[in-house]
Amino acid sequence: MEKNTKKLRKLISGSRAIMAPGVADAMNARIVATEGFDALYMTGSGTASVRLGMPDVGLLTMTEMVDNAQRIADSVDIPLIADADTGYGGPINVIRTVRSFESAGVAAIHIEDQQWPKRCGHFSGKSLISKSEMVGKIKAAVDAKRDKDFIVIARTDAYSVEGYNAAIDRASSYVEAGADMIFVEELRTVKELSEIPITINIPALYNMGGSGKTPFLSIDEISNLGYKIVIYPNFIMRAAIQAVQNTLRQLKSTGSIQGSFDGMSSWDERHNLLRIKEIQNLEKLYVVDENTRVGINH
Repeated sequence: MEKNTKKLRKLISGSRAIMAPGVADAMNARIVATEGFDALYMTGSGTASVRLGMPDVGLLTMTEMVDNAQRIADSVDIPLIADADTGYGGPINVIRTVRSFESAGVAAIHIEDQQWPKRCGHFSGKSLISKSEMVGKIKAAVDAKRDKDFIVIARTDAYSVEGYNAAIDRASSYVEAGADMIFVEELRTVKELSEIPITINIPALYNMGGSGKTPFLSIDEISNLGYKIVIYPNFIMRAAIQAVQNTLRQLKSTGSIQGSFDGMSSWDERHNLLRIKEIQNLEKLYVVDENTRVGINH
């Protein structure tokens, strides 16, 4: 079976940008895969929301993020791109970070040049490490790879801190350090966005962040700009929040769940998504007693 790292390399070699919806858990990863997407993204902000019920302000550790990534990667057969924050320390920490995510089955990670504690890329209050320090971290990340197809994405948050020219300068330095892909965060105009794939001579990632700071372009428009991957970090989570709120409000106001059924997946749909038939087939294969085999029929 072809490794997901190689799959992702092939995908970004095409002419069209790859859409990678953001998830923070294995169930939503299954939904993305079953809806026919070629890749997915583990959002760090979403992971903080799901694991801690907190915003993305640098509260999660490397091992917590890797644990979440492994659960997601194990649940699907498509490549996973994961948020690795700042790499969780200096160059030596970054070596451990890369190897941990790689061992977890992740196909690519992005590492940013913020100081710790980091902030969501679309929050204010960010500060940066020096360019030279980040160059050392990128070099360490690239050298740490055991799988040559594993993708190290260098992210710079310099745009909102030091300005557009500084962001381009940093991105260029990270390319020279050996990054496989570049991610310039929080760009505000189509003109600025269009210049990245032209200026930077490696593949570029487009972050369709939900704040509205970066333009909401279509996949065709983004492909025409020259980007290779588009991540959609937290739109699935935002849709789920509203669906849950609507269900709970209906229950509280009426005292009955019946009025919400039309807006839900069915009992069978949920368990088919979770591959219940695979479990049933495995129990049959390994001669689990027929009376104790799992069933979902009424």
